[in-house]
Amino acid sequence: MNPSLLRRACAAALALATTMTPAVAARSGDTATATRSPLGAQARLLGETTVPHELAFRDTTVGGLSGIDRDPCTGEYVMVSDDRSNLQPARFYTARIKVDGTGVRSVDFTGTRPFRQPDGTVHPPPSAGDGKAVDPEELRVDPLTCRYWWAQEGDRPSAAGAPPVQPSVRFAGRSGAYRGRLALPPNYAFTTGDQGPRRNKAVEAITFGAGGTVLTSAVEGPLLQDGPEPTLEAGALIRVTQQSRRGTVLGQFAYPLEKIFAESDPSSPWAPDTGVPAILAFPGDPSRYLVLERTWVAGSGYKIRVFDATTRGATDVRNVDSLAGRPVVPMRKKLVADFHDLGVSTIENTEGMTWGPTLPNGERTLLLVSDDNFSQDEVTRFVALAVR
Repeated sequence: MNPSLLRRACAAALALATTMTPAVAARSGDTATATRSPLGAQARLLGETTVPHELAFRDTTVGGLSGIDRDPCTGEYVMVSDDRSNLQPARFYTARIKVDGTGVRSVDFTGTRPFRQPDGTVHPPPSAGDGKAVDPEELRVDPLTCRYWWAQEGDRPSAAGAPPVQPSVRFAGRSGAYRGRLALPPNYAFTTGDQGPRRNKAVEAITFGAGGTVLTSAVEGPLLQDGPEPTLEAGALIRVTQQSRRGTVLGQFAYPLEKIFAESDPSSPWAPDTGVPAILAFPGDPSRYLVLERTWVAGSGYKIRVFDATTRGATDVRNVDSLAGRPVVPMRKKLVADFHDLGVSTIENTEGMTWGPTLPNGERTLLLVSDDNFSQDEVTRFVALAVR
């Protein structure tokens, strides 16, 4: 998501914490007391590093990093910028990032390329008004081909009569050349009515699982027909979808978002903003994921939490038109890390998450990156955790 820079400017303990019980009527993400669960990932902070603000690299401005993945073919990392071609054409970066038991030792950018349209041209900015602008939010390296699959959440227009730009998952070569797209489930599409994703709350998180044979995606916030967004009193349900590489929907599940963590500053014109900007499959378990929840509240800043979640036992809701008030069984989840408890120096707008190398003691590293929104008040920070 790329909210207003003005709003942004206003801006684990290794927990055996809340677990979503598998038998609740859809009360939109209310968190229940701990129950028996196979979910048990734990995390600790290894370290962090910050990239200079507005770093100039090959005639581009490094920033807006909202997705990251490790390329198994090169050992480098690939990051997507959510610049909608306002500064430079919509693009991705490659970098050598050294992560070890002491944290993030170095970040060295090695390349950048723009994403290309089918005719080979770069994507225009929204100001062009031709409906061809994109909002890049996530990138995953295909483990079978090492091509790039990237998600852009389109745009539900705020102006009456303007056509929506539909969200999509597209394929690109290493040069950024267009190589096709994945057919998304129908309920991911923007409409001109009260169905589909909210504005800036469409597909923002994708991940490969089951050895690269399954692509899982999540919409950032609840669909309009699925109920209101989270409040201080109640959470909400978003949809997580598993698809084959050809686009066949294998299952769709309700994931419970947390409640808003603090009351908003009453003097601020901005409502709290919360959602799922990244999801990451566990190697070897196609039903289990790490889910990143990012929340911003005026006067309190960001809260960043990572949850261990599973689709096992959850209701398949692909044919459920509305989750509001329906007795569906949501995905179960357990808190893995809360950045406030881990000792991260400052809590930033963290949106990207990927697995890093395995440490000598068997722990797997987890690398996260923040989106600075190209704002002087925010930074691009890489945070490394150890997960076991």
